[in-house]
Amino acid sequence: MTQRLTPSTALLLTAPPLLWAGNAVVGRLMSGEVPPMTLNLLRWAIAFVLLLPLAAWVLKPGSGLGTHWRRFAVLGLLGVGAYNALQYLALKTSTPLNVTLVAASSPVFMLAVGRLAFAQRVQPRQWIGALLSIAGVLLVLSRGDWSALLAVRLVAGDLYVLLATAAWAWYSWLLGATIKPAAIRNDWAALLMAQIVPGLVWGGLFAAGEWTFTSPPPIHWSAGVFAALAYISIGPAILAYRCWGLGVQRAGAAMAGFFSNLTPLFAALLSAAFLGELPHWYHGAAFALIVGGIVLSLNPKR
Repeated sequence: MTQRLTPSTALLLTAPPLLWAGNAVVGRLMSGEVPPMTLNLLRWAIAFVLLLPLAAWVLKPGSGLGTHWRRFAVLGLLGVGAYNALQYLALKTSTPLNVTLVAASSPVFMLAVGRLAFAQRVQPRQWIGALLSIAGVLLVLSRGDWSALLAVRLVAGDLYVLLATAAWAWYSWLLGATIKPAAIRNDWAALLMAQIVPGLVWGGLFAAGEWTFTSPPPIHWSAGVFAALAYISIGPAILAYRCWGLGVQRAGAAMAGFFSNLTPLFAALLSAAFLGELPHWYHGAAFALIVGGIVLSLNPKR
């Protein structure tokens, strides 16, 4: 897999973190308005409707979706059904900044999955960059007090984010692998639609379990809820997945994983602007470690 990084590719890989940071902030705002699994289901249901004019042919017999349903079912589970649902669930007990910083462990998952499952060689500089990202995560978890790591207790939100990050790593590598048929692979709207269809099935099952076993409070419909659904369906879903897919194809999943660590910076700025959640000194130090990891990973060979 190629590891080239051009300005246009860098822009493609920078846009999704900005949109996903907004997704985290909106998810936090909606935590008391819409149950997390239901929010994820509604998000992708709206994205499905919006993509119909561009990719309705994927639903017809012979498109290849039925023939290769196993691959798309896995992509739909990891990228549509599980990743965002776990993130929204985490946001019920954590802040957008903490969630995105803990998710900065993404490069480690990316490199590990690539090495173990896809036989990709990993340069020493990439491992060092990944370790810097992990150091940033530990700094956040310890709230700037390294001795506190001895007594740290992961809350539910932290575990949900780690599970979501692992799912995203697998999704990115599978997305970068060869997808058949070519008609779907070469059409971004069709490729996303082929993932949304099984993803809605998974999302529906998760939402049904949410209402069956947890009895969440009813949805509080309002103009704000409709605006939030519009944003998370168009921006973090359709536009971000489009840019991410192109970026992964051009630069490779491992390098793309480091760009996902820009999300905490955008989350910090957006949280301060819309939630009044100002970052602390250790958030800045953690981000510096994350940026250092990105810089090391961009040029694994001198």
